[in-house]
Amino acid sequence: MSPREASFGEPPFGKLLVANRGEVAVRVIRACRELGITSVAVYSEADEGAMHVRLADEAYPVGPAEASESYLDIERVVRVAKECGAEAVHPGYGFLSENADFARAVEEAGIVWVGPPAEAMEKVGDKVRAKELAAEAEVPTVPGYAGGEDESEERLQEEAGKIGYPVLVKASAGGGGRGMRPVHRAEDFVEAVRGARREAEAAFGAGAVFLEKLVERARHVEVQVIADDHGNVVHLYERECSIQRRHQKIIEEAPSPALSEDLRESLGAAAVRLAQTAGYQNAGTVEFLLDGEEFYFLEMNARLQVEHPVTELVTGLDLVHLQLAVAAGEPLPFSQEDVTLRGAAIEARVYAEDPYTGLPSGGRLRAFGPPAGPGIRNDAGVEVGDEVSLNYDPMLGKLIVSGPDRAAAVLRLRRALEDYPVLGVTTNLPLLWRIAHQPAFAAGKTTTDFIEEHGLDEPAREPPPPREALLLAAAGELTEVGANRDRDPFGAGPWRLGGVTRLVYRGTDGEEHAVEARRETGLSVRGRAWRLVADGEESVVEVLFLEDGRVRATVDGRVLEGGFASDGRNVWVSLKSSVWRLERPAAPDVEGALAGSEATDGASLTAPMPGTVVKVLVGEGDEVEEGQTLLVLEAMKMEQSVAAPHAGTVRALPYPEGARVPGGAVLAELEESGEG
Repeated sequence: MSPREASFGEPPFGKLLVANRGEVAVRVIRACRELGITSVAVYSEADEGAMHVRLADEAYPVGPAEASESYLDIERVVRVAKECGAEAVHPGYGFLSENADFARAVEEAGIVWVGPPAEAMEKVGDKVRAKELAAEAEVPTVPGYAGGEDESEERLQEEAGKIGYPVLVKASAGGGGRGMRPVHRAEDFVEAVRGARREAEAAFGAGAVFLEKLVERARHVEVQVIADDHGNVVHLYERECSIQRRHQKIIEEAPSPALSEDLRESLGAAAVRLAQTAGYQNAGTVEFLLDGEEFYFLEMNARLQVEHPVTELVTGLDLVHLQLAVAAGEPLPFSQEDVTLRGAAIEARVYAEDPYTGLPSGGRLRAFGPPAGPGIRNDAGVEVGDEVSLNYDPMLGKLIVSGPDRAAAVLRLRRALEDYPVLGVTTNLPLLWRIAHQPAFAAGKTTTDFIEEHGLDEPAREPPPPREALLLAAAGELTEVGANRDRDPFGAGPWRLGGVTRLVYRGTDGEEHAVEARRETGLSVRGRAWRLVADGEESVVEVLFLEDGRVRATVDGRVLEGGFASDGRNVWVSLKSSVWRLERPAAPDVEGALAGSEATDGASLTAPMPGTVVKVLVGEGDEVEEGQTLLVLEAMKMEQSVAAPHAGTVRALPYPEGARVPGGAVLAELEESGEG
């Protein structure tokens, strides 16, 4: 039977609990709907109104917003599964998905675990043991030091010298780039080990690390496998995941443009051998580092991967359906020879984060409009109006495109990224757009240092709003005023003078931009056309559509599409993949203006988000250089270094190591050299 024709009979389970949140929970819940399975969601206090809760047939609370007291609480989640009568538990990815203790607890409760056996999870989940398995399965591994009984800093540094710099310090547990540090110089090694251990302890509860040779300009290629409990193991070919930011994947595709057919078969066979050696069952992914025609085993992820949709689109298989069928004891309905590739697919992860710093962003979604059309799929965990929390992973969703070949998929990705308004939180869409338009990306020349090589991750300031953004902001506001007030938008008011409306906007650059408007009476029967003057140039703008955060207008006869939202004081406008927040300035406050103009001594460095101070590297009174790291802040299980913006003297360090700090808190006060 062809995999594309594979189908299953009765629903494998009557009721299934999804032990996760966000996009992956929504993905599994929708699969349950397709198969006629009753879905059960769990949620923390922060997620009471979340999308996965709204979509599930049943939903139960599991604790406070802190993940360790809710989604990571094995006892609570298993108790809910038992009390609601769930026959199976799907862990999604992240949280407890690779926790063997959780798998055992589920099975001991008489509930089916949708994943590999706990024993197999333990074999492949620890990266050191997994490398030993790979050697047993005759799969090549990267040169390194496994640690073992001696993980002292002295021994690790000695082994790093033997391997030769650059080396990579990696956490033995977990994944997702957490607890990973590249080291190029011996003098940076010890602090890298300490930082990796702290981050690994925070993310996975285990601080063990090991060393690998850092292979630079390599590709990250992984192979999807699926195995049943009847002895059948097949691979579903590979995914290219080389484009990463801080060791976290952001763009993935299938198939890899780097593989010959012979190399593709060799990688697939190696992944199958490893799965067989581990006694693996259900879906899993074997990750490799590709260096030319040579490949090395990295790790195996004992769960569904974030990027599984690209495999689904090129093989015609539904991986969640397969997971559920295999967990129910059914044999795979196809053999290796039946699996074929068709076309190409690319996935872009859309994160709520500052595109210029990479720091997570939170807030209410005033617009969220994933693009639609042939060859476009969206797996999202949020909708318009949802609150994006800083408590969890900042991924909003995934944009997946497909085409008959890679060139067609790249063109579709570029167009789709330009038609993706997200307003209310900042996102990484500008970064994704820049990547998609790189000639090297179109040519398939992607390596793990792609972003750094092309200067795409350099800190930058948000560009000033272009004239088109000002035109859309003004036209959108004028249209909303007319619709909401049900009267002439040019009626009496303090902002109208001689038939001309003057709108003033202040961008995040601090500059004010004025737009003057007159109604254009002869163009639109709907009364939504204006003559707008911005930057000294006049244009005729007609709003054709304004709904659900989207705006479509003609500007001097040219169609312009983007996003628009307003709360009366702020206006958000998006064009292509960029977003601008424009503030309507309030009346001048003379006392406030005078107070704000007073000079301040020195500079303060503030926390970009709530977090914990995990390391303070300087003391009060110390002289520091520009760029020197002052302290390390841990937020969302990722460490952020806080560096001196200029040379000077540390005057105050309000928070000691271990202190919890709120967003915006002053972390250090620095007096610039020469002040006084």
